[in-house]
Amino acid sequence: MKQTNEQNVVKMYNYRTDTGFSALSQVESYWEALRGSRLVPKRSEIDPRGIEHALEYTSVLERIAIGMARFRIAGSHLCNIMGMEVRGMPLSSFITPSGRETLGSVLEDVFQRPSACGLEMVAEVGRKKSAVEERMVLMPLRSDLGDVSRILGCFVAKGELGTQPRRFEIVTTKLRCLSADKIE
Repeated sequence: MKQTNEQNVVKMYNYRTDTGFSALSQVESYWEALRGSRLVPKRSEIDPRGIEHALEYTSVLERIAIGMARFRIAGSHLCNIMGMEVRGMPLSSFITPSGRETLGSVLEDVFQRPSACGLEMVAEVGRKKSAVEERMVLMPLRSDLGDVSRILGCFVAKGELGTQPRRFEIVTTKLRCLSADKIE
């Protein structure tokens, strides 16, 4: 009589192959590989070829004031969400007014601690604006001067964009305080 071990059985009907947010994982893995055992990688180390399949979702942000950052580089997906070029615009332009204080606190955590952050958001719904699910990751970078004043971001909105611009309400934030294995 042949015995089977039920603990080795994997039920594939619960497996989700692609949630539509794979670009987030690619950018986050790339950033972690750059970081290695350091606290934060340098902005100058970013090579677009390392995240070529996620470039349309990727951005580089620059700190411009306490709790504020603007887009230095922005992928085409971000421009599609707003219906215009977003370089030079503040990240807060993507967030509803009620969520901007939360975003400011998140940005300060990313820059000051430093921390990496994941956000889950939903779009405002209205006339010709259907429900859109959005996720974003923000990971700190050092500038050429050595200060943590840049962020590598990835911003993926899943759903029919409808009429632009779209703004998002922050649903959850997940901060991860960083530590280094060696001193830079």
